[in-house]
Amino acid sequence: MTDLWSGLELRHLETLRALARSGSFHAAAEELDYTQSSVSQHLAALEAIVGLRLVDRGRGRRRIDLTEAGRMLLAHADAIAARLSAARADLREYAAGASGTLRVGMYQSVGARILPEVISRFAAEWPGVEVQLRETNEDVSLVETGDIDLAFTVLPLPDGPFACSELLRDPFVLLTAAGSPLARRDPPPGLAEIAAEPLIGFSPCPSMAIAEGTFRANGLEPRFVFRTDDNGTVQGLVAAGFGAAIVPVLILDADDPRVTVRPVEIPPRTITLVWHRDRQRSPAAEAFVTLAQEVSAGIAGGDAPGRPG
Repeated sequence: MTDLWSGLELRHLETLRALARSGSFHAAAEELDYTQSSVSQHLAALEAIVGLRLVDRGRGRRRIDLTEAGRMLLAHADAIAARLSAARADLREYAAGASGTLRVGMYQSVGARILPEVISRFAAEWPGVEVQLRETNEDVSLVETGDIDLAFTVLPLPDGPFACSELLRDPFVLLTAAGSPLARRDPPPGLAEIAAEPLIGFSPCPSMAIAEGTFRANGLEPRFVFRTDDNGTVQGLVAAGFGAAIVPVLILDADDPRVTVRPVEIPPRTITLVWHRDRQRSPAAEAFVTLAQEVSAGIAGGDAPGRPG
């Protein structure tokens, strides 16, 4: 008996993904540069192969929806597309050799404290490889699709085809205005007292999830009065007395006399460098990881910034 699945083609899955994104046959056809009849034919062929209806074509609807079976197949189609994108990236890297490009995802504190020395040493050792940086705010999804080769983030990693090297354990601290009651509190304030204070926080990211998750695990809801993506803004507003902040040590300007650093009962974040476990890492990428490990070890072995209050 012939297995109908052997007739499945990538264009069938791409049609399903376009229909899910656009919500109409007309828009999907424009996105894929197909005729609308071709989109209908690809979907019909795909439904015949799987033996299930994948799209709800109810009358009177301006937008089509996937059926439950369609959504289930879509998840697999997205994963296949991501693997193909990663394969293309592998072959580009293979063809480029040592004169290619290394694409690295980063975020502010890593860019300020770890990357400068890594980039400087890497450029000296691999002059033919161009490093392209992309700010990802700790998101590693572009590693899965092959759009970047390496990405700095924090543990835990999301589900996906990821491998990583742990670089640095970065403690959280309470940042307060110098001379404020929290700065003078002895012993240092606990989580309950901190949660009751107006807090300045960062926009949602894996690092903030660690800090906020610790409060909530203790039955507390921190009271954020402002959020930002900028490290300097957080420290400046704390110095002005607008609120306190829970921050990783790595983001601090240790020479700012306007603020005081206090210990806080929150586990440190673990900074990592992540890559696609199913992709072959180039010698340049391996060298970059090694340099990041060495630079991070030097930071971890030095004096932590900040002035304990």
